[in-house]
Amino acid sequence: MTWLLATILLPLVGAAVVAGMKKNDRLATLTALGVSILTFLLVIPLWASYAPSGDRIQQKSSMDWIPNFGIHISFGIDGIALVMIAVIGLLVPIVVGSLGLTDKLPAGRSAGGFLSLILVQEALTIGVFAATDVFLFYVLFEIMLIPMYFLIGGYGGANRQYAAVKFFLYSFLGGLIMLASAIGAYSMASDELGKGTFDWETLVTVVRDAPLGTQIWLFIGFFLAFAIKAPLVPFHTWLPDAAGQAPIGVAVLLVGVLDKVGTFGFLRYCLPMFPDASKELAPFVLVLAVAGVLYGSILAAGQRDMKRFIAYVSIAHFGFIALGIFTFNEQAMVGSVSYMLNHSLATGMLIVVVGLIVMRGGSTKISDYGGMAKVTPLLGGMLLIAGLSTLSLPGTNSFISEFLVLLGSFVDHPVYTIIATVGMVLAAAYVLWLYQRVMQGPVRGDALMAAGGGPGTAIAPELGATKAIKDLGGKEIAILTPMVVLIIALGFYPKPVLDTITPSVQATMSSVQGGK
Repeated sequence: MTWLLATILLPLVGAAVVAGMKKNDRLATLTALGVSILTFLLVIPLWASYAPSGDRIQQKSSMDWIPNFGIHISFGIDGIALVMIAVIGLLVPIVVGSLGLTDKLPAGRSAGGFLSLILVQEALTIGVFAATDVFLFYVLFEIMLIPMYFLIGGYGGANRQYAAVKFFLYSFLGGLIMLASAIGAYSMASDELGKGTFDWETLVTVVRDAPLGTQIWLFIGFFLAFAIKAPLVPFHTWLPDAAGQAPIGVAVLLVGVLDKVGTFGFLRYCLPMFPDASKELAPFVLVLAVAGVLYGSILAAGQRDMKRFIAYVSIAHFGFIALGIFTFNEQAMVGSVSYMLNHSLATGMLIVVVGLIVMRGGSTKISDYGGMAKVTPLLGGMLLIAGLSTLSLPGTNSFISEFLVLLGSFVDHPVYTIIATVGMVLAAAYVLWLYQRVMQGPVRGDALMAAGGGPGTAIAPELGATKAIKDLGGKEIAILTPMVVLIIALGFYPKPVLDTITPSVQATMSSVQGGK
């Protein structure tokens, strides 16, 4: 038993316990919160035991699964996987703790059922990042769609069934294409070694020496699966629908964590296994990346729904991440990996804050709000912090990531980099536009300020039902505080994260440069 295995198994055990608490929502919520916090605490010794200067894959564990076909249940982490597991461990307690504050469960649905799916999703997602057997990775890649499908389809908005099916079919199809390439890699190992294997480290040494044409075909299978998951334009269309219909807590995991599996796959599978194909097709990927930056930014600026706004903002950010990965510059790649973490924090906080706004206003439409900072100044401040991190303001966590991506990519691809910087300008415009529309100006809907116009409560008939609007309470502040602290701390001192991921990035770069 390693710290990594404990981090995977604990949420599964917790999910089984919570699922049986269908008649006691409070007990189910407290149990799920305790399990998620304990899982996060397990990340601390997992991080402490990781040696950046040690082996590329650490915390290894393996057992036979289907030995006749060289398939094992094998787990291990590098610095990139460790960072993503840490952010999952942080976000899940926030999602669990925010239940009731950002979401109301549909009538007749229990908290036990909802939270057990959240914990299963956590365990499967950690397993995806930790899998070192390619077949196991594929299985977890597909299975993790199931709890997310039920979370969106069972607890989402009015068009939840359409969004859930679209999400599932897109990702499932991508996974099947990836499986075909994985079988091709297995066959190559069988021819080369006399027996087939799905062990990632073995396949890297075998497949990387394949002819360019073979590499390209195998690369395309993996790339399509990850491009859909990331999502890159034009494989992105499932995300706005899924994020727009998902409950707030589910959207935090969907946009903040699950789509990182795509960019993680580029780094773990596409580049080391198919270095020559990666370099050959890099110009094509860079075009998609830059197109995503501009496309996502322009459509974000035109959104009327806050949740779909966040989805298009994320599409733009994933363009930056892909740009940094496929420029094959160490500095840019380090920036991309740190961007994966910082995007999760910034976007996770932004979604939670939007959920708090929607619970007060009863609508996700931007036009239904205005002047809320006069009534809820703390909530307005939280939206501003999340927004500034999203637009990568210096002093926030996202700035160093975006700066490293642009600095590194400019060396070899100045044209793509210059075009991508337009996205930075647009980001400032659409984030500040959102804040101004929702928080500034006159209070919308003929709302009457209470107590002579001071902060506190307001009667706002057009913000859903007529009711008093209150500022953040103690529980809401407690949920948002960890993200605020990390956004500011990593903005001024990103060294612990950069030191953890840099050796793994260097190992990936070494694999790419060692190609033919």
